[in-house]
Amino acid sequence: MIRRRRKNLHVVREQEDPTDRIVREILDELNSEDGMQETREAQRERKKKSARRRVTAGLVLLALLITGVGLLVNLQTYGHVRVTELYKNETAVNNGYKEFAGGILKYSRDGISYLDQSGEERWNHSYQIKTPFIETGRESAVIADKGGNDILIIRKDGVKGEVQTSMPIEKVCVSEQGIVGAILKSDLTAEVLCYDMAGNILVEHKTSLSGMGYPLDIALSEDGRILQVLYVYTQEGELVSRVCYYNFGERGEKETDNQVSRQEYKDTLMTAGFFLNRSTSAAVGDNCLVFYRGEEAPKEAQRINLEKEIKSVFHNERYVGLVLRNEGKEGYELRLYNTGGKMVMSKDFQGEYSNVKLCGGQVIMYDGKKCSIFMRSGIQKFAGEMSNNIMEIYPIAGVNKYIVMSANGMEKIRLVK
Repeated sequence: MIRRRRKNLHVVREQEDPTDRIVREILDELNSEDGMQETREAQRERKKKSARRRVTAGLVLLALLITGVGLLVNLQTYGHVRVTELYKNETAVNNGYKEFAGGILKYSRDGISYLDQSGEERWNHSYQIKTPFIETGRESAVIADKGGNDILIIRKDGVKGEVQTSMPIEKVCVSEQGIVGAILKSDLTAEVLCYDMAGNILVEHKTSLSGMGYPLDIALSEDGRILQVLYVYTQEGELVSRVCYYNFGERGEKETDNQVSRQEYKDTLMTAGFFLNRSTSAAVGDNCLVFYRGEEAPKEAQRINLEKEIKSVFHNERYVGLVLRNEGKEGYELRLYNTGGKMVMSKDFQGEYSNVKLCGGQVIMYDGKKCSIFMRSGIQKFAGEMSNNIMEIYPIAGVNKYIVMSANGMEKIRLVK
């Protein structure tokens, strides 16, 4: 009897051991929680992926919409304008205007002032200049008396310096730091000079037809360290142009008269020179466009021969533009070259325009009330007339928005169909 009971007791213990049961329950519970955790993580990951797909699809759709609107705006030609804002100016008829530093320089024989894009006068300066003409850069500008002796150096916040020259002024240019270059001439001689803002002479270079030649144009690099001068002279009855560069830094100290490079062009009249950026400059003659490269001693990098007569030359820091007279047919050809010397746009057009300028990637031509605007792509964006004679025009932020200066004052306009 006792043996049996022990046997039965052993069997019961094998079937109902509570420790084994508890362990099994804990393991089952842990396995169940791990599975649930994996399921929740998978769900979260699916939601994240779905959200990312929706955001990506939305961005793609927005990009397509913006591209479509941009193409719609830029691939059509507008013929009318709508005035959105007008700022009256009672004395506008006697003034000249020049876009500068996001606003407008208003100048006359009696003084100069700076207007912001709301027509508000930020400052003014009085003077007496008989024949004012103006040259602007991004940060500095100069106004001078053609044939007189007065030069004023200007920044966005006002007049920063005045120069009195000893000979009549023929040409002026300005660096971004406010250093001024000038060609002065008398009946027999001409001089090339550079001044600082205080009117002190930094460089003085006398010229003659029997020597270097007669200076026709000058340009200064952004930092005022490199001076480009275009000369013309005759050699055995043949016209010769010289493009010379002077370095007033350490590189030029070892050279005679600081001249670091010189290039001659026979049977060519070089009349316009300018810097596009720190390392690229250009000169335009009656039969060629030449690009020069180098920050210390610029050298000729590319010469483009021109078979057509040049009517206008214009530039900014990105492009050089030419208006060429067509041969054998009416009208003109508008060309743009990039800083690498590559022609990036060629477009024929009709009409006479006395003013041509580059604003970013837009070529704006105007004469009287007539105006024509071409995009860098060659698309003619606008062809039409304004309500008043245009004295200055430039694009501002917004779709098809521009500021126009006229006898009516400052107008903010939008191009419309």
